[in-house]
Amino acid sequence: MPFELTILEWSAYADGLSQRADWLQWAAGSAPLPRPIANTVPALAEMPAMMRRRVNRLGRLACQVAYWCPPAAGAPMVFASRYGDADRSLALLGDLVQGQPVSPTGFGLSVHNAISALYSIAQGHCANTVVVAAGRASAAAALTEAAALLADGAAEVLVVYYEAPLPRIYAEFEDQPGCEYAWAWRVALPRHGDPEAPTVRLSADEIKSVTDTTAELWPTGLAMLHYALRKFASMRCSAP
Repeated sequence: MPFELTILEWSAYADGLSQRADWLQWAAGSAPLPRPIANTVPALAEMPAMMRRRVNRLGRLACQVAYWCPPAAGAPMVFASRYGDADRSLALLGDLVQGQPVSPTGFGLSVHNAISALYSIAQGHCANTVVVAAGRASAAAALTEAAALLADGAAEVLVVYYEAPLPRIYAEFEDQPGCEYAWAWRVALPRHGDPEAPTVRLSADEIKSVTDTTAELWPTGLAMLHYALRKFASMRCSAP
């Protein structure tokens, strides 16, 4: 079923790219893939220290972009990642193979909704939160879930997408370039006739096209961000 989303606000993080101006310049140029692993990770100063120490690299990226793009009070959230925290899961499997006791805390932080849970607890967010994974289509699935929440009456939805390369032992299964990155979008239904509302929109057909045509060249989540930022850039260039 066709749908359309308006991006109200956005943020993103990858190696050497954290400011909006950096991202827009990246998207307007040749847009090379960022380094697979970022040289530095966000400070995540907004999160209480006792909770922050439980958040690993990938979680820091995801939570930081969410803090930079906070949802409205009571807005539902959709977190999405193709692989999630594969490094932590692999470490737990290694402990099992070696006959070592498995850390309950480590297990609790390895599940696919752990990052969203840490962010929700830190923010006191008690509204609906959904975590999805759908292979190459994970970013598209996140936006589809957001569209469903909007159709069900939500005024807006926070979508957070995050990814990192698979651990070396799983590298042979990687079917797209690996890259450590995260982005967050606040999305809403289009506000037709409202001159103050943002006009950058994504339709279901556009989302499907990006997913289908970039599968071998880009991580699809990063390709989705690139496509949206190109639309932002074209809108700014055409503005009077």
